[in-house]
Amino acid sequence: MKKNILYVVLLFVSAMYVFAGGAKETNNIKIASKPMTEQYILTEILKQLIEYDTDLTVEITKGIGGGTTNIHPALLKGDFDLYPEYTGTAWAFVVKRSDIPADGQMYGTMWEELQQAYAVLGLEWIGLYGFENKFTIAVRNEIVQPYGITTLSQLAAVAPQMIFGANPDYYEKADGFTPLCETYGLQFKKAVDLDMGLKYTAIENGSVDAINAFTTDARLAQAPVTTLEDDKHFVTNYYCGTVVRTDTLQKYPELRQTLEKMDGLISTEDMIYMNAEVEINGKDEISVARSFLTAKGLIQ
Repeated sequence: MKKNILYVVLLFVSAMYVFAGGAKETNNIKIASKPMTEQYILTEILKQLIEYDTDLTVEITKGIGGGTTNIHPALLKGDFDLYPEYTGTAWAFVVKRSDIPADGQMYGTMWEELQQAYAVLGLEWIGLYGFENKFTIAVRNEIVQPYGITTLSQLAAVAPQMIFGANPDYYEKADGFTPLCETYGLQFKKAVDLDMGLKYTAIENGSVDAINAFTTDARLAQAPVTTLEDDKHFVTNYYCGTVVRTDTLQKYPELRQTLEKMDGLISTEDMIYMNAEVEINGKDEISVARSFLTAKGLIQ
């Protein structure tokens, strides 16, 4: 009889557990990163700062292929709460604007209009970190040096011999591949998709002849490439900041205050240095992020 009563009690408790939705909800923040060293470092900085400042726990999903192409839809679905994004990428891929604001300032026209457009989507930008990571075109030295090519305008003469490689969302940007080619009269032999983390490997082993690089890339100075001058001032601004779901901020109001600490925190020199610490000096992003936040006095 006692065994039967115990069995009934256990069934009742199990039923209540399932009815209530399982285990007690945890205050878990989900962060996504693009497949590049810089994003790994930035998401670690965000994670450590959030967990130090609040009672929230953070889960990072690293290196999502396709970058914004796949992260933004997942953010809208609620699969993630936030991620680091770049203003120029958001302008072209999310807002789908082809014009480029003339002011080019960190908190200028683009920033204001991005805030308005993202609010409609239930998203918000919380500050900008301070550094700008613009696109540049890097070409193998053996191609450009014999001809003395230093600008994108001059590249048009040899582009038909070349294979170009870039991350997938670069081909969809307002200042991405197609408009770049139209502006400079470039006609490449072939254009291929490359994950961000594989571009330097591809150009070093000769699989591609040119890539879209970033100005904060640590490997840029060491790779056998030349970066070409954007002599027609085609590329827009790419300041980095945090994009967050509005309902996440409403659920965890303490998160906003922590994310605001990121505003203006990271200079371009800081970002290049941290990228180099990981890519060249072999340190992991966790320790690099911790050292940075400690030096800034934000964690102990």
